[in-house]
Amino acid sequence: MRDATPGGGSGAVPPEPSGPAAPADPAAPADPAAPADPADPATAVVDDRGVVTGWSAGAERLLGYPVQEAVGSPVSRLIASDGLAAPAGSPGTALFRHRDGRTLPLWVRAYPSVDGAGRAQRLLVVTPPESPAPPRPDAVTGDEAFAQCRVVLMVYDSALRVVRASAGAVRELGLREERMLGRRVTDILPPHLCHRVEEGMVRVLTTGEPEEFRLRGRVRPDGPERVWSVTVSPLLTPAGRVRHVEVSALDVSEQYLARERLALLNDISARVGSTLDVMRTAQEMADVTVERLADFITIDLLDSLYRGVEPRPSGTGRVPLRRAAQQSVLPGVPEALTEPGEVDDYPASAPPVRCLATGRSSLHNAGDEAMRNWELVDPGRSGVVRRFGIHSVMVVPLRARGITLGVAVLVRHRRGEPFTHDDLLLAEEIAARAAVAVDNARRYTLERSTALALQRSLLPSRLSAQDAVEAAHRYLPARTRAGPGGDWFDLIPLSGARVALVAGDVVGHGLRASATMGRLRTAVRTLADVDLPADELLTHLDDLVTLLAAEEESTAEHEPDVEACTDLIATCLYVVYDPVSRRCTAASAGHPPPVVVGPDGPADFLDVLPGPPLGAGGLPFETAERELPAGSLLALYTDGLVQGAAHDLAGGLARLRRALGRAAARPLEELCDELLRTLLPAHPEDDVALLVARTRALDADRVATWDLPSDPARVTDARAQVLARLEAWHLTEVAFTAELVVSELVTNAIRYGQPPVQLRLIRGVALICEVSDGSGTAPHLRRARTYDEGGRGLLLVAQLAKRWGTRHYVGGKTIWAEIELPAPDG
Repeated sequence: MRDATPGGGSGAVPPEPSGPAAPADPAAPADPAAPADPADPATAVVDDRGVVTGWSAGAERLLGYPVQEAVGSPVSRLIASDGLAAPAGSPGTALFRHRDGRTLPLWVRAYPSVDGAGRAQRLLVVTPPESPAPPRPDAVTGDEAFAQCRVVLMVYDSALRVVRASAGAVRELGLREERMLGRRVTDILPPHLCHRVEEGMVRVLTTGEPEEFRLRGRVRPDGPERVWSVTVSPLLTPAGRVRHVEVSALDVSEQYLARERLALLNDISARVGSTLDVMRTAQEMADVTVERLADFITIDLLDSLYRGVEPRPSGTGRVPLRRAAQQSVLPGVPEALTEPGEVDDYPASAPPVRCLATGRSSLHNAGDEAMRNWELVDPGRSGVVRRFGIHSVMVVPLRARGITLGVAVLVRHRRGEPFTHDDLLLAEEIAARAAVAVDNARRYTLERSTALALQRSLLPSRLSAQDAVEAAHRYLPARTRAGPGGDWFDLIPLSGARVALVAGDVVGHGLRASATMGRLRTAVRTLADVDLPADELLTHLDDLVTLLAAEEESTAEHEPDVEACTDLIATCLYVVYDPVSRRCTAASAGHPPPVVVGPDGPADFLDVLPGPPLGAGGLPFETAERELPAGSLLALYTDGLVQGAAHDLAGGLARLRRALGRAAARPLEELCDELLRTLLPAHPEDDVALLVARTRALDADRVATWDLPSDPARVTDARAQVLARLEAWHLTEVAFTAELVVSELVTNAIRYGQPPVQLRLIRGVALICEVSDGSGTAPHLRRARTYDEGGRGLLLVAQLAKRWGTRHYVGGKTIWAEIELPAPDG
């Protein structure tokens, strides 16, 4: 039964015949005793809430209510007594209220039905008892209407046995009504459906309240799987007792599948791409899709994708694809021939290869030509098809930005229904969304790999050999979407057997941070090579960062595609240790202080005043000095080691100090591993750079110092003293070279410098010759002309020494040269 039509009539009631004759005055009250027009019976439609939704012209003439006033009113306004409790189709007497106030006893028959949305309603047919309409030979009775009803409608008695079945029920169940009469629902429906329906009928018979629920399945073995909206309603006697129940079912499969598809797409958007890992992203797609759309799914990607390279598939020959993910409704995924991570070669004629070449999806059944050809050239897959009864296959490309990244193969073998065109459209939408996530992961992998490669190329691969400290280091890039950061460390040999230990951090992540880190590390090495004091070195580095920020801002103004970087900030800690004096000098530009652990003492922080970060400018940097006995431990680090979500910087520094106090005596490599294991979570949120060093001391027997008079005649004495010391050190192999270097350096200091003049020899990994004088004028290396009597001394030193240079200090300068020592025997 349909809803009331806009004109006021019920969809089950024919409209008033139209003709040239004008109807009687509608305001005039109808005579209930007048014979009822058999072509225009008095009918009304009442929904399950008791509200009138349909009103015929015959009802208007019989009771006087116009359609505008009757529709939307509660039926209790029209009926003065309960006459609607009779069984369906059985006549009953009820007192109706006429619009003029009279009460009319009328015959009424109630027929149950459902509206277009599947909701229960009743059709009321009202006639005056004193003048029943004579039946016409072609009039449709209620029994005939029920028998021809296309809606699935059945009536059960209190013993839960069938008493009526509509034509719709006969069609869907495949049984004639005569065969269903007297049988229970358990004798008609499959077990997983019948128990739910029978339980609902029992509750309705007990409570008298209607119930509505949904069922999914096949109502007969050879029928399709459908989703039904089932309504169980009570049928009451005139005394109000539930004597029968009515069960109606409406096929809502299309609406249900539409909601399922929307829910699946929503889950794909929410759950796929939670990480920027290519294989993890593909597995998320497989996990969400299997069972809800397919029984088995494989996702294969082009092998170049795993390296972050732009994929370029070939449409000819066998195509190697790497299995990214697979999933099945069966435990252990027994249908798979390849494990995730392995490469599988597909024949050129296989649907996945054509899918890669064309970028178009395809739908196949087990018997079509494409599948037969694939099975002929791929016996392994042919065996899987037969063993598991695969009958329907979809091949869908994963495309993003116009590039085919791979292919997904969806299979059905447990579910009887083959894939439909709508399923293919859904699979294409799923693959498109997943492909975007996979491409994002690929691009992130490429950028991360590039940044890591750049960072590794800029960081020291091994520490330089030197005499001042024994050192070890660790660098851990953060595994976050932001990419690697700009943390760095370095160990720089300085003149006089000294060493510089550096740790720094560029704020930010990605390629820009890595590139900036490389520029700063190069600048630190350049400034350290000219032996600038720690505070002056940081001042020059601060100027460099300010200049870099200004250059990037200027570039962004002239190149709109370049994003301006106005917040280029970095921190740096520069520490110099002298193994001869055993003194440590440090300066900090906004960096956490180094931890110092004496040979026998507790761990504490070097008291260095942190200056402003590099790039802030405006404030000077301060230095701190401290004497460190041999065997002391120095630890430099970046904030990723001590700061995280679980604790703040102060708490992290306290944990680091405790950890170093416990493990300072361990070998340095073990110490690094222990610190990372103790202080870091499983997945650090920031990069971590760690440099630990154990100090050494060059004792007096490895250092020789002479104060020389400012007299050129004493150069011979200096050479003799050097030769004697080298013989005592068993370094006669380099005696000739050292004699020449010392002679030139001492001669220059006496001739061009100022007193006092001092000569020092240091025996370490190299022989260091140092000559100091009181002049601040630095020597310059130049090329002497053919007939010049001088100018060749420094050129000779540069040729003989491994390296040489000048460092300045308050009150003078030192010229130094390193002479490479022969490798020890054995």
